[in-house]
Amino acid sequence: MTKYKELRGKHSQEVAAAKAGVSVASARRIESTVLLPSQKPERTWRTRADPLTEVWTAEVVPMLEAAPGLMAVTVLEELQLRYPQRFDGAVLRTLQRRVRQWRAEHGGDREIFFAQEHPPGRLGLSDFTVCDELAITIVGVVLPHRLYQFAFAHSGWRHACIVLGGESFQALASGLQEALWMAGGVPEEHRTDSLSAAFNNLAEQEELTARYRELCAHYGLRASRNNPGVSHENGSIEARQGSLKTALDQSLLLRGTREFANLESYGQFVADTVRRLNARCARAWEVERASLRSLPARRTVDFEEVDARVSKFGLISIKAAHYSVPSRLVGHRLKVRLYSAHLEAWLGGVKVFECERLRSSVQIKHPKRIDWRHMLPSLRRKPGAFARWMLRDAMFPRSEYAQAWERMSQLLSEREACRLMVNLLDLADRANVVAELAGILSALGEHNELPDIEVLRAQFAPRPALMPFVEVMLPATAVYDDLLEAA
Repeated sequence: MTKYKELRGKHSQEVAAAKAGVSVASARRIESTVLLPSQKPERTWRTRADPLTEVWTAEVVPMLEAAPGLMAVTVLEELQLRYPQRFDGAVLRTLQRRVRQWRAEHGGDREIFFAQEHPPGRLGLSDFTVCDELAITIVGVVLPHRLYQFAFAHSGWRHACIVLGGESFQALASGLQEALWMAGGVPEEHRTDSLSAAFNNLAEQEELTARYRELCAHYGLRASRNNPGVSHENGSIEARQGSLKTALDQSLLLRGTREFANLESYGQFVADTVRRLNARCARAWEVERASLRSLPARRTVDFEEVDARVSKFGLISIKAAHYSVPSRLVGHRLKVRLYSAHLEAWLGGVKVFECERLRSSVQIKHPKRIDWRHMLPSLRRKPGAFARWMLRDAMFPRSEYAQAWERMSQLLSEREACRLMVNLLDLADRANVVAELAGILSALGEHNELPDIEVLRAQFAPRPALMPFVEVMLPATAVYDDLLEAA
C-alpha cells in the first residue's frame, strides 16, 4: 500500500497499480481509505455459510478427542456415511484447516527434533545400503551387492567399498579399517545402527559382540548405536547413502553403460565417484583431519578363522559351501581365514590356497567351487570315474566343454567318452588354451562332430625353437699390423 502511494504521486492510477503489482480495483480501494490493512478491524462476518456448523462440536471434536491421530479425509468419509448426500469432496479442504487449527489449540505434544553440533574429530558413522537398483552387470551377469560407507559427521568426508555378502562382521571390520587408514586418523566415537555383527540385539541391555569390542578397543573407539527403528538419529550417514547412490547413478548415465569387465573395475569406479564427492568438502575435511587421534601401530584382523580338514574327495566345507583344493593337501587340517569377499587357507603359517568366497542362498543352499586343475591329476589316472562323478558338472571350465561332453556321451561309449574328455581337459591345461579350445569345440558342435585329440595336440603343440645361423668372419692378422703402423 505504501509502495502504491509513492508511485501514485508520479503516475496514473493504472500505471501505479501495475508497477506495484496490484489490480486497479485494489488501487481504488487503497485510495478510498486512510487506514493501513493492519490497522483495520478483523472481519466478523463469513462470506459463505459454514458447512460444518452442525457437526463440528457435536461429532467431529469428540472423534478427534477419542483418536487424535485421525486424518481429515477419514473424518470426512465417516461424515458421508452418517449423512449421505450432504458432504461432498469440496468440504475436505475446510475440514483439513479446521482439524489443523484444533490440533494446534487442543492437541497433544509433538516431537521436536534437536539439531546436533558435531565438533571435528568426534563422530564417525558406518552403514550398509543395498544397491541392486543401480543394475550393475559384470560380463553380462547382474551383480547383487551392497555398499559399506563410513563418513565423518563434521566434514562429511566418506569412504565406500563393495560388499558382496550380507552385513557381516568381516565386511564391517574390513571397511572400517580401510576407511580409518585412508583418513589417517581415528575419531572419538563410532556409531552404527543395530548391526548384529556389532551388537547382541537379543540381550536385555546393550551389549557389544566380542569381536566388535576387540576391534573398537584396538583403535580406541567408543562404540554407540542409534535407537532401533529411529533411523533419523543416524541422519549424518543415512542422508549420505542417498547422495552416494544418486552420484553413482549420475556417473553411470554419463558413462553410457552399467557393464563392467570385472569387479575390480567397478570398485575403481566407486572409488572415483567417492573421491569427487570428497572434493566438495575439502576445506572442512582439512579442519577435521587435524583433530583426529593417531592410528595404532598396525591393523587388526578383519577375518574369521575356522578349521577345515581336506576330505579324501579333495574338498573342504566352509559355511555350507564346498571348495576344491590341490590334491597334495588331502588329509591335512587347514586354518581358513574368511574375509568379506575371499578366503585364504593356511598350513603351518604358509598360505597354500586362496579363492573367491561363496555364499549360500535360497536358490543354492550348498554352492560349489570346483577347480578342474585340482582334480585333473587324479582323473588322468582314473578317467572312467568322470562319467558318474557327483561333481562332474561343476568341473567344466566353460560351457562349451559341458556341451562337448553331452555329444561325446551320446555318440561314444562311456569309456571312450571319459577318456576323450579327460584328454581335452589335459590339453587345455598343459597348453594353456582353455579359451581357444572352447572355440574349436563350439565350432565342431555346430556340425555335430567329435574332436580328434591327436589333431588338436598337433595343432597346439609347442613350436620348436629355431636357432639362427650366425657366420663369424675372422679378419687376417695382418690387418692389426697396419693399424699399429698407422698409430
